Amino acid sequence: MDNDIQIRLIQEDNRVFLDMPDTPDNPCFSCGACCQHFRVSFYCGEVAGGSGGFVPAELVTMLNPVMACMKGTEAGGARCVALQGTIGQPGIACGIYANRPTPCREFPTWLDDGSPNPDCQRLRATIGLPPLQPVAPTPPHTSEPVQLSDPLATLSECLPSAPAQADTDCCKPLLEGEPAPPYAVIHELNRHQP
Repeated sequence: MDNDIQIRLIQEDNRVFLDMPDTPDNPCFSCGACCQHFRVSFYCGEVAGGSGGFVPAELVTMLNPVMACMKGTEAGGARCVALQGTIGQPGIACGIYANRPTPCREFPTWLDDGSPNPDCQRLRATIGLPPLQPVAPTPPHTSEPVQLSDPLATLSECLPSAPAQADTDCCKPLLEGEPAPPYAVIHELNRHQP
């Protein structure tokens, strides 16, 4: 299978957003498992309103002054309020797909090497769907990855209690200067919420 099903959109800041076309071979239109499993947390600047965001404010819960999440996903393991349809059945879809938050835009169904995302495979199995097959590899990313100059300072600016909490195994790549996509930073912030 070609990898035309997962469209990579490289942003000016080197973030890679993924779009899935409205076609019969889009496996997401008969799944929805990720939308009822993960806490969908993101920077509050993405919330529609005075900040210029795009995620409908009425579908969002504010976690703290900096972070928001989709209603229904606050604790993880529950269905996102924007999800329409029945999990694991044809026709399931995001009601705000064009305005979905960054974690949803960055979650890949297939990895760059064409292999299915292990999280996607695991969640599909939990609802009785067959595993996805590999696709052709994504062409190499031509831009240099964005390096965080001081990840600890970045975490400190976003969450004042992060320095004391960030000295854990899950944050070591961020603290050691490894390149990290924005969703990894969001993940680390989420793990250290009080």
